[in-house]
Amino acid sequence: MMRRSRRAAVAATGLLALALTAGATPAQADRPGPYDVHPALWSHLVAMYDFDHPAPGDDTLEQDQGRSGTAIELVNGGAAMRVADEAYKGSGNALQTGQVNPSVAGNDDWKAGTWSASGVQTLHAFSSAEGTTVMGWFKREMDGPALNSTTANPTDRFNAIGLAGVLTGDSDGHAVRALLELIDVNGQLRLVALGRRIDGGSSQTFAASEDWRTLLPKGEWVHLAATYDFTTGTMALYRNGEPVEGFYTTAGDPWKLSGPGPHVTSATDPRGIKIGGSFPQNTLERNPCDCRMDGLMFLDSVIPAADIAKQYRYMAH
Repeated sequence: MMRRSRRAAVAATGLLALALTAGATPAQADRPGPYDVHPALWSHLVAMYDFDHPAPGDDTLEQDQGRSGTAIELVNGGAAMRVADEAYKGSGNALQTGQVNPSVAGNDDWKAGTWSASGVQTLHAFSSAEGTTVMGWFKREMDGPALNSTTANPTDRFNAIGLAGVLTGDSDGHAVRALLELIDVNGQLRLVALGRRIDGGSSQTFAASEDWRTLLPKGEWVHLAATYDFTTGTMALYRNGEPVEGFYTTAGDPWKLSGPGPHVTSATDPRGIKIGGSFPQNTLERNPCDCRMDGLMFLDSVIPAADIAKQYRYMAH
């Protein structure tokens, strides 16, 4: 379990960065946004992680290059989770996540994120939000969901592979407001955007029609993005700057948009961010991702398709 002092350090690092720079990190001192981010996205960039900025004095923490100053912990693997692998033009290290010991119901999987039972104040932009976007670079290194380390059945597997997302305001470390992941949909693994507008309420899933192995080939860096419009109940997926065809998995009105507005997310600060699996506070193993990630971004609006394409082209060419 993450020590209380470590959780406090994660929160304090983010709050200190926010206080000292009025929303900017050291990398932004001489420009409005990070070099890895297209200028069209700067004003919406709440948090961004390139895994080249360990926190001074504690390399198990990664500094936020967005405006919020929300540091995240590299859980269990620490500094060893930063690996040299160029995901895009000019990138340095990438984040390595993965399952460590599937035969033991322990807490040793490599994942990243931050969690607070009272909510992470630096992520307040996702409170009462009209929209959210999650994007980044991902390299798959597994052939399917990992073995389930929480059950006695040695052949049982998890039903999903967690990529990256923002938690709800009442999350136990698993429930999300906005998440990119691979999950079983009617017996078939699919790349999805999964969103939840109201804390404790139902989620909606937008699933890609194309085979997940084609969208995310093993051993290949791919840029993925997902948008969540909480005012209209719509979501979208993008791969390498292009829209991905898909379908909604839940009929009806799971986000409760038929009632009076405004239709925004719950007025609560998210309890954190999860990357490469659930429970960033390290209390349980769930949906580990044997993969690498880089340039992870969490934005406070629905980024237009044209700007998502700009971001991909900006770093890929």
